[in-house]
Amino acid sequence: MEDLIRTICSVLSLQWIMGTLMAHLTQSDDEAAAQREELSLEEAGPVGDVTGWMLRRLHGNRRGCVLIGVCGGVAFTAAFLLALAVLSGRGLCSQRAGLEQPGGGATRPADGGAELYLGELREMMRRLLQDEDLLSTVSRVSRADHPPGSSEGTVLASEVLGRFRKLQMDHTWTESLDAMLQVPDRSFPSSLHLVDSAGRVFEQIPLNPSDYCPYSATGNYTGGVVYAHYGRPEDFNWLRSVGVLAAGHLVVMRVGGGVSFAEKVWLAERNGGGGALIYPDPADLPQDPRRLGLNAHTAVSEHVTERKPERLLNTLELTSDSPELLTNQLLSLQVHLGSGDPFTPGFPSFNLSRFPPIPSSGLPLIPALPITATVAAKLLSQLSGPPCPPSWRGRLPYVRCVLGPDFGSGRRVRLSVQNLMTPVLLNNIFSSLEGREPDQYVILGAQRDSLGPGAVKSGVGTAILLELARTFSTMVKNGFSPRRSLLFVSWDAGDFGNVGATEWLEVYLSMLHLKAVAYFSLDQAIMGDDHLSASTSPLLVDLLDAAIRQVEHPKHAGQTIYSQAERDGGSWRIMKPLYLNSGAYSFTAFAGVPAMELRFTEDRAYPFLNTPLDTVPRLQEVLGGRLGVTGRSLAELVGEMVLRLVHDHILPLRITSYAQTVLQLSAQLNKHSAELQSRGVSPQWLFSARGDYSRAAETLQRAIDYSDLHDPNTARFYNTRIMKVEYYFLSQYVSAMETPFRHVIHGRGNHTLSALTEHLTLLTSDPGRFDENRFRRQLALFTWTLQGAANALNGDVWSIRHTHSYTHTKR
Repeated sequence: MEDLIRTICSVLSLQWIMGTLMAHLTQSDDEAAAQREELSLEEAGPVGDVTGWMLRRLHGNRRGCVLIGVCGGVAFTAAFLLALAVLSGRGLCSQRAGLEQPGGGATRPADGGAELYLGELREMMRRLLQDEDLLSTVSRVSRADHPPGSSEGTVLASEVLGRFRKLQMDHTWTESLDAMLQVPDRSFPSSLHLVDSAGRVFEQIPLNPSDYCPYSATGNYTGGVVYAHYGRPEDFNWLRSVGVLAAGHLVVMRVGGGVSFAEKVWLAERNGGGGALIYPDPADLPQDPRRLGLNAHTAVSEHVTERKPERLLNTLELTSDSPELLTNQLLSLQVHLGSGDPFTPGFPSFNLSRFPPIPSSGLPLIPALPITATVAAKLLSQLSGPPCPPSWRGRLPYVRCVLGPDFGSGRRVRLSVQNLMTPVLLNNIFSSLEGREPDQYVILGAQRDSLGPGAVKSGVGTAILLELARTFSTMVKNGFSPRRSLLFVSWDAGDFGNVGATEWLEVYLSMLHLKAVAYFSLDQAIMGDDHLSASTSPLLVDLLDAAIRQVEHPKHAGQTIYSQAERDGGSWRIMKPLYLNSGAYSFTAFAGVPAMELRFTEDRAYPFLNTPLDTVPRLQEVLGGRLGVTGRSLAELVGEMVLRLVHDHILPLRITSYAQTVLQLSAQLNKHSAELQSRGVSPQWLFSARGDYSRAAETLQRAIDYSDLHDPNTARFYNTRIMKVEYYFLSQYVSAMETPFRHVIHGRGNHTLSALTEHLTLLTSDPGRFDENRFRRQLALFTWTLQGAANALNGDVWSIRHTHSYTHTKR
């Protein structure tokens, strides 16, 4: 500190010497001329006129040359000493930042720590992240099954709460909620029997009593068996095209195909199926006993609460004789879309207030059960009927792929599913670090529960969450003062459809778009170490692109994630749209908060997810023992983006991104423009709205670029507008109760871009099913939401210019 003061004093002394020299050398007999020059200097600007003055001196007299030399030398010396003084202070601060102080809370230093550079903070974060802590936490979390409400789950929740409190964050608390969950009935387990034509049981097929699909319908069903591949809409369409109907039969489907369990069951139900059986085929999940993989006696479990009527209406030839009538019936239902407590769709499940368990709440109407590959082989090997298409053939041993539905000798299959609904007290755990602008916060969350050990399902995410909380709290102790707050959350009941997270969103829905900057889901973050994928809102794409250029790939030393992705075919492959079962999905599609879920994967699918085999030893075997290294890389990547969001003056979100998304729709509409106009439908309205949004976003971005962002009021003004962009894409023209996922780009419903484009394809694929009235409504819903987003970005109402508006001039 004494050296710093001494340096500053030297600078001040040099400044005094410089002033004296200037006074001496500028004396001349022509006092008036000197005074005029001095006056012109005072009135001139700091750069251009000083240069002119120096040139006049050069041409004027020899003493000017001496003055220039002296001034240059003094200026250089002063600048050098000032830089030395600043860097000396930075060095002291950096050295202090590198030391992890034991004990104590997240107390800010006296100077606030606001002057640390981003590069310094990045290096501090890298030094503090630890592989060993990540590995030990994953092992602890996944040591046993820990479903919500279980004794092991309760113990784990207490341990996570204790870990947060040990860090002495600014605030740590829990929020409890009541939810209705479904569990297997241990007294009357589910069963599967082969029966003869008279209904007499002649063989019971062994099942694991703990295998079940949460929220399946309960009851019995007896019928033939139809093989429906992955249970996708196109699969059921193909079955119908060859005369094989699912109606009145049990539908056997494979895990995967880009279709969730919930959608498989829903589609089987809508096609008349009496029950659903879902199995892992060796073609999708490796089951070779000579290699690491799923064994043939293990089933994959997943919840089955979902309703997606808009996709069905657009892609399936439904059994109803009146598609329009069916459309109205489905749209009038209270639709639950597979996220949150299905007994309280659209509002929080506190104080045991919930809807009665009626079909419209989103629960399936048919029983569903996960089965093993061994059980599936036993059923499918006895089928008769038309042969499967070549692409449907799996790798079940001794199975000749046919569609069914008949068994030999008139046999049938009887399915019995016996599950119980039970109220469970859930606990979400929160911990926060307050920023200098505490009412704006970045949220990080991870699922804590798992029906099995859950090394990938809940262990990895919880470990990264706790490690980032420890790292950022230590950075705060060591000099970092974040501009915005950080909120770390451990969610409960993720295995039942992200119940804990969704219910919390429902509680704070009216305020989150004003306070939440972004959400990062850490669920299932490590399934391998080959490739990174990011399901994300387009607003976060630039932030991710910058981050992958900074973080080293966990498997390729010396290579960043970006450079390795470029070698593998392009970094653009990393970016993927948000999907329904993602932990990030509800934040964007329901609450209007930009969200992202990151994941390292292998070329092969991780075979143990949602099974009792999802353990640390198997995960380590998949990763070649690099779990700690891979976890640290993922934590650093998330930390890099979080650091930018809590450090930068202006939020680094790409507000122009949605204009490009809508431009793609415009191109599709252009292709069908003549056909639409012949039907009296003009897409010009949407083109106009897209142009308005694009101009508004670009205008706002230019205003930000040319503003003084170091002014707190200016920065906050623009950040508030940036934070609302995602929210503007939640349609205000549909009900949050009936259509929870209101986002017109990422949501689900008749108002969305996907519904509009799928309906548009009918113009060429099946013109007879194109519904002009419905398309007009879809176009209006989407266009007005887009126009509303453009108007909101424009700012005040008098700044908005409409194509069809006019100005009245006062006389």
